Amino acid sequence: MDQEFVNHLISTKLKLIRTEYNYTQDKMASILGVSKKTLVQVEKGRSLAGWTTVVAICALFRDSEVLQACLGGDPLEIIETIAHTSISSPKEKTMGGRVWWKTIQQFGNFRLQQNIISQHYRILDNEEYRWYSSFDQKEALIRLKELHEEMKEPGDMKK
Repeated sequence: MDQEFVNHLISTKLKLIRTEYNYTQDKMASILGVSKKTLVQVEKGRSLAGWTTVVAICALFRDSEVLQACLGGDPLEIIETIAHTSISSPKEKTMGGRVWWKTIQQFGNFRLQQNIISQHYRILDNEEYRWYSSFDQKEALIRLKELHEEMKEPGDMKK
């Protein structure tokens, strides 16, 4: 997944998101900070929403079932991962990946998961907090091993 793909994907879902929230085109355009004409052009497939508009949609409609289903989880996590290439720091608590995630590998208290829709990777701890996200599996595996080593207690020889 990259910016271009997500722009296209969310542009095609914009009308569904708007109707999910029971918003008129006028209200949706106002919320997104675009003209009604621009919104209509995107909804009719004549143009694509720009990256800034897509980011606004993901932020403002984060709980949208349409968005979550087409992106495979939290829209902001995916947008943030695309924008920064990878994210490496403890973040909010997740639901542990019961729906859109498969576990790839586990080291100690950390597990690497892959999203079955977006194909991006994330590392969660045993308490379901996200520590890292990336679209690069090799980098994610390296970070998984680093986190495991950083968190091992002295004298702990488990792998």
